[in-house]
Amino acid sequence: MSLPLYEKYRPSKLSEVVGQPKAVKQIESVGDPGGKSYWISGASGTGKTTLAKIIGALIADDFFVSTTVGRAFTVKAIKETVQDWQLSAWGKGGRAYIINESHGLSAPSIELLLDVLEMIPAHVVVIFTTTKEGQAELFEDHIDASPLCSRCFDIALTNQGLAKLFAAHVQGIAQLEGLDGQPIAAYIKLAQKCKNNMRAMLQAVAAGVMKI
Repeated sequence: MSLPLYEKYRPSKLSEVVGQPKAVKQIESVGDPGGKSYWISGASGTGKTTLAKIIGALIADDFFVSTTVGRAFTVKAIKETVQDWQLSAWGKGGRAYIINESHGLSAPSIELLLDVLEMIPAHVVVIFTTTKEGQAELFEDHIDASPLCSRCFDIALTNQGLAKLFAAHVQGIAQLEGLDGQPIAAYIKLAQKCKNNMRAMLQAVAAGVMKI
């Protein structure tokens, strides 16, 4: 089975990330991610998971990059994770834990994380991702959510000025895949229609909407 275009062409290093120079600069300025946690927020399809994977790959091989979602990161799961990270891994030696949809974290999980994030080993990185809307709901519903975020490097992605950048990038991919047949203006309209969601744009291209 072939990979979806958004996976096949997912950036693997910071220099390949499109439209998020401020976020990239922040991550680069932090340096070695070991022993740290990150909180990445932004609109869907703007690069949250991509950046999380890039950060994780800086210290961990793919096999040791674990991904889950907030609602599944229960107190039990957190305790198991802490036990897991006591040991170094093979290859690069590190372990990365990505928690997508972190707005789904429960109050007990957040309470435990306030302590856990203070003792991350040097070979471990923890990365939370969430939408802006989800983050707002989390902060409103849980009194400890803001302190949780304050324990992380806060990386906020922009959704502004992306249409032309995403359009050019997606057109380039469409050309490589033999799925292009429209001028750049059509890709800009597609970006606007998809609300600057790169994943949605590439799914549309894969469906053949940009062919003549």
